[in-house]
Amino acid sequence: MSAPTPPPILPWDEHNQKLVSHVHPANWRNPTPAGRYNLVVIGGGTAGLVTAVGAAGLGAKVALIEKHFLGGDCLNVGCVPSKAILRAARAMAAVREAAGFGIHVPPGASADFAQVMERMRRLRADISPHDSAQRLAGLGVDVFLGAARFTGRDAVEVGEQTLRFSKAVIATGARAAAPAIPGLDEVPYLTNETLFSLTELPRRFAILGGGPIGCEMAQSFARLGSEVFLVETHHGILPREDRDAAQIVQAALERDGVRLLCCARNLRLAKAGGHIRLRLDSHEQQHDLEVDQLLVAVGRAPNVEGLGMETVGVEFGPKGVQVNDRLQTTNPRIYACGDICSRYQFTHAADFMARIVLQNALFLGRARVSSLVIPWSTYTSPEIAHVGLHPHEAEAQGIALDTFTQPLGQVDRALIDGETEGFVRVHVRRGTDRILGATIVAAHAGELIGEITLAIKAGIGLRTVGATIHPYPTQAEAIRKTGDLHNRTRLTPWVKGLMNRWLAWQR
Repeated sequence: MSAPTPPPILPWDEHNQKLVSHVHPANWRNPTPAGRYNLVVIGGGTAGLVTAVGAAGLGAKVALIEKHFLGGDCLNVGCVPSKAILRAARAMAAVREAAGFGIHVPPGASADFAQVMERMRRLRADISPHDSAQRLAGLGVDVFLGAARFTGRDAVEVGEQTLRFSKAVIATGARAAAPAIPGLDEVPYLTNETLFSLTELPRRFAILGGGPIGCEMAQSFARLGSEVFLVETHHGILPREDRDAAQIVQAALERDGVRLLCCARNLRLAKAGGHIRLRLDSHEQQHDLEVDQLLVAVGRAPNVEGLGMETVGVEFGPKGVQVNDRLQTTNPRIYACGDICSRYQFTHAADFMARIVLQNALFLGRARVSSLVIPWSTYTSPEIAHVGLHPHEAEAQGIALDTFTQPLGQVDRALIDGETEGFVRVHVRRGTDRILGATIVAAHAGELIGEITLAIKAGIGLRTVGATIHPYPTQAEAIRKTGDLHNRTRLTPWVKGLMNRWLAWQR
């Protein structure tokens, strides 16, 4: 069975034409295969691009095969378009909140959804040359557009051409999955692959899934003027995040007009004229809604179909390709990286997994994916960012923690900015200052988490973080203040008594 063909990129305006001319040019002619490649990479998303470009830069003979669009989800239907919409929605929110800063906006200010989406398409097209077939070819990568299939222990077929390799990398990523919901196959619905083709704002918009994508889009569309219903089977939103952090974001979404229907049960879907009907139970209340658009944002499915992996001894299943800690598949000549084999389905995780593959596949390296310190961020307002262990994960591993929380309401810059809802929370191994994990809730938490990620990676303790001078006033001071909180725990009654006696002796 082959993976579903993605929908066309619409509307077919000048911006999307420019995009496609770079990521899947209609006039592209596949090159004549080299005799033998050091590396054949299947998949042109972030993982595949970093692997191919990195290998070519090191002098390897490399082929990259992409079935659909170079740039993968991130460029075409993920990070880039979603963050462009988020930025426009944040601008709309700033207009509505301007009066609180003494700025009077004339009545009637509103979002022009068509222009918001055109701006997104323009920016996506402007970024696309970086992932283009032309650029890759210029960097020494043989780019083949078409479906790939393993046909032998050292061979991959693309169309009627056969590429032979010393090593190969599977980087075919994942796609949105359709959950088993009664009636879903009978109604039109959006996924991240079709959401960014909208040109008209849905008046009433239902979103299934209170994870990062669902929450980001729910808040954005509500700010842009939709009446949004966010449906989640768990209690609250963002079930994998710190519960205090998720509660802050949930309150922000609800203030922006998102109606949360959590603990959802018995969801049924049906057509209702030109609308979509949702019936469900939430907190013992029955709901019967009609909406204009439905976004399904729950679950991902690995793109494992049609690759012929079973013929070359590569084990795979519903969760993707099986790899060891060195990203080697069950066939030692073939590696995998990115969403196809990782529970961390982030662009930056794919990037660094690709770097591990380069070391191990080309240079007999022993780099391990378990050594990566991978932060992540959900780009709601405020953002949630996390790195390392959560307390329940530490408990499962038998690790005792000390936790230090600095509320943003006690940070001068956050007060000045009017962004006091949030905190920096750092977990250290009990009795030490070794940082094992952290969660930040702040307007730009994704920018702040890098400092703590660096500290974990470099083995820098929380005392050193607390002793590091930060510019004043910045919200990053909240990170330094967690170091102050830790230092105060060292002032035990015995130490305080000793200091008092010393100072008394000096008088």
